[in-house]
Amino acid sequence: MKAYFGRRYTLSASHRLHSDALSEEENRAAYGKCNNPHGHGHNYIVEVLAAGQVHAETGMVIDLAALDEVMRTRVLVRFDHTNLNLDPLFENRVPTTENLCKAVFGLLKTALPVAKLEYVRVEETENNFFQCWDTDDEDMSLIERRKS
Repeated sequence: MKAYFGRRYTLSASHRLHSDALSEEENRAAYGKCNNPHGHGHNYIVEVLAAGQVHAETGMVIDLAALDEVMRTRVLVRFDHTNLNLDPLFENRVPTTENLCKAVFGLLKTALPVAKLEYVRVEETENNFFQCWDTDDEDMSLIERRKS
């Protein structure tokens, strides 16, 4: 029987939503106050859900310490207290939270010991969250956006 284990992490990062493919006016229209040249920050909550068989000896889907270490080394060290615009993953893409969610999914997808990554969910604010699942798409994820 497949079981699931979810864990939440927090990180703080800044970004500016701006696309070089758009004019200044189009950027302001698309991103509003998030296009501020000085950027802005968020205290993100990143939720990870892993799936797998419950190990007969440990009774766990995934070792919590191992998951924490993967998250720390692959995601938290990289993004916490940084400007996302300066990360190479966002060199050619706007650092929206949708793209952050996709980036986290990509960084974790093959790194989990034993369990399979089911989804990554990133809360940007109490009203906005973004969620990625694995698919066979070239993009490797689907994004669900909820915004109030």
